[in-house]
Amino acid sequence: MPPLTRDHWNGARYHPGMTAGHYESWFQRANEASGRRAFWIRYTVFAPRDRPDDAVGELWAIVFDREGSRIVAVKQVHPIGACSFAPDRLDVAIGAARLDDGALRGQAASHGHQIGWDLRYAGGQPPLLFLPERLYIAPVPKAKALVGRPLARFTGTLTIDGEPLAIDDWVGSQNHNWGKQHTDRYAWGQVAGFDEAPEAFLECSTARIKLGPVLTPQLSPVVLRLGGETLAWNGLVRAFRARAHYAPYDWRIETTGPAGEIAISISAAAADFVALRYDNPPGGVKLCLNSKIARCEVTLRRGGATTVLHSSRAAFEILGDTAPPGVQPAV
Repeated sequence: MPPLTRDHWNGARYHPGMTAGHYESWFQRANEASGRRAFWIRYTVFAPRDRPDDAVGELWAIVFDREGSRIVAVKQVHPIGACSFAPDRLDVAIGAARLDDGALRGQAASHGHQIGWDLRYAGGQPPLLFLPERLYIAPVPKAKALVGRPLARFTGTLTIDGEPLAIDDWVGSQNHNWGKQHTDRYAWGQVAGFDEAPEAFLECSTARIKLGPVLTPQLSPVVLRLGGETLAWNGLVRAFRARAHYAPYDWRIETTGPAGEIAISISAAAADFVALRYDNPPGGVKLCLNSKIARCEVTLRRGGATTVLHSSRAAFEILGDTAPPGVQPAV
């Protein structure tokens, strides 16, 4: 069967009247080449379980500025009647904000801050499936994630509290995730281009999910595109066997397989994170520590050769039930 298209992978899984509970997000993120600044913009539909009439559309935006020692984060909620989501392609409207396969425009305001965006994106690689394809139609895991356009290149303007910021060929990705509930606990990482290999792309995670009342052991799938190859350590058995440990604000994964041996280290300072509240469709709230200016080192051993990659432009998130002591969610 030929590879499924980007339109297929980006089409909405949400439909009005869903009673099982559903969240679905399309997020775009990119970094300045220097690694000093980054943005993350997320279009989301949230439908609580057994309350389909309470579904809403959400706009999230964060600008990270390491040099200016500031992070600006906003979230704005719109009634579901002011939203639309195409099932067969990337075509999302939340209030006046729009997202399609090539452009995003909109603005959001909260807590005394406002971020507006008028961006175009192009280029990049074919979609990257983080899980084996069969798992995207399986009931477990309940949360699915993929990269619709790895290594997308963004141009345009962000406006942060009235100040314009030119986005000139920032590299990142367009992403899609959805499910009946959020993963119970996870660390997630992504790198769009390394210093030594600008066309390389990394996606990795360490997660635990509940089967009934019991949390599974950690699963740590990894996918690395390097030198025109897609190297995967993402089968369920291999993900269980991987060794991983994370805590605010460091993470390490080591795994092995036919693609070779890989060790990944991702870290960032506490000041490089912002804490976010994610409503969960079954009820309750998850807390997400979010950084898009983390540092990553990858060591790959295969075929008798060792490759070491570095980046100061890594995405790094940690999700759980609580935030570290002293950390208050910004939105």
